[in-house]
Amino acid sequence: MKHLRYIIFLKSVVLLSIVSNNATAFSTFSSFQVPQQTDSSKLDTTKRNVDPAANNVKITQQGESKIEYSARDSTKYSKDRSIIHLYGKARVIYQTFELDAEYIRYDSKNNTVFARGAHDTKGRYYGKPIFKMEGSGSSVADSLFYNTKSGKGTVYNTFTEQEGSFFSGGQSKKQPDDEIHVKNTIYSTCNLPHPHFGFFITKGIVTEKQVITGPVYLEIEDIPLPLGLPFAFFPKPNKKASGVIVPSVGEDATQGFFLRDGGYYFGLSDFWDAKLMGTIYTRGSYTTTASANYLKRYKYGGNLNFTYASTRLGIEGTESNRPQKNFHITWNHSQNPNASPGSTFSAQVDAGTSSFYRTTAANNTYNPRAISNNVLRSSISYSKTAGIWNFSTNLGASQETQTKTVSLTLPQISLSMASINPFDSKKRVGEQKWFQKFNVGYSMDATNRVSTTEDLLFAPGGLKRFQNGVNHNVNGSLPFTLADYFNFTTSATYNEQWHFQTLRQTQLRVLNRPDSLVYDTISGFKRSAEYSAAMNLTTKIYNTLQFKKTGKVQAIRHVMTPNIGFSYKPDFSAPSKGYYEVLRYQDGTPVTDPQFNREKRYSIFQGTQYSGPSEGQTAALNFGLNNDVELKLLNPKDTTGTGVKKIPIIQGLNINGSYNFLKPAYKLSTLSFSGRSQLSEKIGINFNGNLNPYAVEDEVTSSGLVTKKLVDRYTWQNGKLPRLTSFGFSFDYSFNPESFKRRTENLDQLQNGMEKKGITPEQSTALAAISRDPNAFVDFNIPWNFSFAYSLQYSASETGLNGRTTNSLTFNGDFNATPKWKVQFNSGFNFETKNLSLTTLSIYRDMHCWDMSFQWVPFGTYRSYSVTLKVKASILQDLKLSKQQGYSSTF
Repeated sequence: MKHLRYIIFLKSVVLLSIVSNNATAFSTFSSFQVPQQTDSSKLDTTKRNVDPAANNVKITQQGESKIEYSARDSTKYSKDRSIIHLYGKARVIYQTFELDAEYIRYDSKNNTVFARGAHDTKGRYYGKPIFKMEGSGSSVADSLFYNTKSGKGTVYNTFTEQEGSFFSGGQSKKQPDDEIHVKNTIYSTCNLPHPHFGFFITKGIVTEKQVITGPVYLEIEDIPLPLGLPFAFFPKPNKKASGVIVPSVGEDATQGFFLRDGGYYFGLSDFWDAKLMGTIYTRGSYTTTASANYLKRYKYGGNLNFTYASTRLGIEGTESNRPQKNFHITWNHSQNPNASPGSTFSAQVDAGTSSFYRTTAANNTYNPRAISNNVLRSSISYSKTAGIWNFSTNLGASQETQTKTVSLTLPQISLSMASINPFDSKKRVGEQKWFQKFNVGYSMDATNRVSTTEDLLFAPGGLKRFQNGVNHNVNGSLPFTLADYFNFTTSATYNEQWHFQTLRQTQLRVLNRPDSLVYDTISGFKRSAEYSAAMNLTTKIYNTLQFKKTGKVQAIRHVMTPNIGFSYKPDFSAPSKGYYEVLRYQDGTPVTDPQFNREKRYSIFQGTQYSGPSEGQTAALNFGLNNDVELKLLNPKDTTGTGVKKIPIIQGLNINGSYNFLKPAYKLSTLSFSGRSQLSEKIGINFNGNLNPYAVEDEVTSSGLVTKKLVDRYTWQNGKLPRLTSFGFSFDYSFNPESFKRRTENLDQLQNGMEKKGITPEQSTALAAISRDPNAFVDFNIPWNFSFAYSLQYSASETGLNGRTTNSLTFNGDFNATPKWKVQFNSGFNFETKNLSLTTLSIYRDMHCWDMSFQWVPFGTYRSYSVTLKVKASILQDLKLSKQQGYSSTF
């Protein structure tokens, strides 16, 4: 079975490498095409302002064309001057044929050119002939013979490049009928004159549309392998060609023997192609995949992929062996920004059944990151800008694969107007008057959204689960400057919402259990509106502490940005307005609200797409303070001693809150704070949290339990600080940040190329690999790196009970074991399970035109390994050997 597998593999490699790509092994010999007859005047050096004497260039006539020749060392002629010998960096130009060599002999009587190199005193061969023709690249040979009249030629031991492929050795002959006869030529993607590997073509004939060869076999390090084809006949089209994709053969311990990724390739046009592939197992599993790539240069490009899998795992006859049906679809579309100025369209779709990656081992890629991914996100968006108006629409989806929940947005529409100054004039000269600074803006959002589980998404009545609505917002503001230091702004906002569902609530009395609510959704159109007004004042306060007699520390600068404002909003919760209802028990008795000491109310828009007006009247004082602290140090890299380096100690330490004068109780809001600090290029810190200013007292329930309750009294009245109810802290550190910079630059370069020229299938594959796996980008210029990230989150109830702390630690790194060996690792620590999280170890070996990679997940649910030895060049991407042991390949 293994021998059969390798024979099929070799045939597929030869077929793909020679036939399916325009850069075929034989197209390189097009440099021997018959020269086009050109006007001799175009080759006349006198008309190109060239002085033959000054450049050691001599010209001779052959028919209607001229031949230019020169030599640095010497030029010798035969007695009848029909033969010219050129020594030392000789050069001959005839029509579109250019030739450079250490020695050239030109026979004008027989119309022949012969060129070769020479041996130095140490026996080294130098000055090999380098020849070039119009439309072809340069080629190097040991020697060559060329007939300028018939166009026939013979090249010995050539070395040439054709679109990333290289051809070396052997002998080739150009015939008058444009046929090229080749013998003992090696085709390879290795750029060395003596390649590490290649396909040895013993003999062949190349025409414009076809290739006929004798025996072809694979050769590695000059060792011929006993694997090859006795003869072959291949078409050589100048465009994409359709053909069969030969499957790979193997065995899976659970699913049996398989034929993997076999199918058919459709070379439909220069703009798009498609593949239809499938995998079958002897124990009943199968997978089908349909994919397509499309590209219109300078316009748009993308790819589409759909996979359906029926998987049988476990022992036959058991429950786990029942077929598991899964599907997965991806679509990526990008548009060139210059293709349609003012409008953009993009798509990134990643959707399917939640168990697809785990059941199919990431579609047989055994990618641990894909297997452990818990969220699938999709987005299709379009935007259009016309004058001051901007329109955008988005279709979105999000799947939680663990909980099997789905959130769909079908669609979200936004329309916004840029702020305008209605009282300003385009013909105005000079500064704006106070009333001309008034600006007004408008925005509209419409959303249709649903959140449900996978099994209920397409169940009967699924459309009724969608929540939808429209939100309109009009705002106006008038800014002032007071006393040159204070920025004062007055503003007003009107908000109107259109609802298509409302909710009704009923409180149930349940014995020996907490009361519960019953919700009833009512379909129908309902409008709500609210308005508010506000004033805001802000300024900046600078404090600088200078150090004159110290060393490196020059100064500490503290910038405070206080802001204070007042906002007012009427009460829209009165039942007479129709936005709020009185909450009642099932017998009609009103429920009492102890906070406001009145009947408890609820919004009929609570839980819908747009929540409607807020409850209560507001006359609030809003306050906040932003702090930035910066340290100035002498720059050690500045040799003048006058340069300084700024280090931000604290960036954006914000504290915010508000006090509502009209609220019956608990007038002061919770206090929120956040901040960040980039201490150096290697480390950055972020933190945030909330403080509750109200005191807590014990309360005895009717069942005799003692709990905590919030009271309308501040904690500092009891000599205590506000209570911390939530806190988040995270930081990351890289010992060598240059590695992440290089990877980011690589991604940016690939993205920019996609935007300018459209995405190709190779770019799409490379981008996806680098995005999902940092190990896919191996940079030997970075000798080592180690980085880690830590995150801590704490949350508790408003009374401080039920506090919960979660934290996580991840780390990764790499190092060059030798100039050609790279070792990479990724891991982390799960503080809840007290174990290491998903851990991967990768080893990469650069073998010039080959590379070898090893990836290992040493422990855990997804324990697996894979070893791959492959050719670097994408043209021979199927020339590889791989061995993998996946987590689903064992019982």
